[in-house]
Amino acid sequence: MDRNRVANALVLLRLGVFVVMLFWTLDKFINPQHSSGIFEKFYGLSGMSANFFMLIGIAQLALVLAFVAGYKKRFTYGAVLILHLVSTLSSWQQYMDPFNNLLFFAAWPMLAACFALYYLRDMDTHWTIDRK
Repeated sequence: MDRNRVANALVLLRLGVFVVMLFWTLDKFINPQHSSGIFEKFYGLSGMSANFFMLIGIAQLALVLAFVAGYKKRFTYGAVLILHLVSTLSSWQQYMDPFNNLLFFAAWPMLAACFALYYLRDMDTHWTIDRK
């Protein structure tokens, strides 16, 4: 297997996942009311303050920046995979009405990308801090 071709594909997957995760993170800063609605609807958590979402956003921003940099891949790629897995599974009701919720199905290929990045993290060497 040509490791360079695999590394090229993985860096593109990492950048694609990063873009989605970055905007989910920025939403916590820009529109904490939207984040509050999501936490209430999909996770059953209500009454969270804007400050709570700022703290979550700061932690998530640190994670996604470390992720895109390829830093501590076992931890950061694993954390992104788990966060996206929880997000995907928490939306299960949307999958019961697929034609009114088509965009929710985009979560599944992204989940596959997160898994591939975690599973092949040792081969993801382009533009990473941790090259091994």
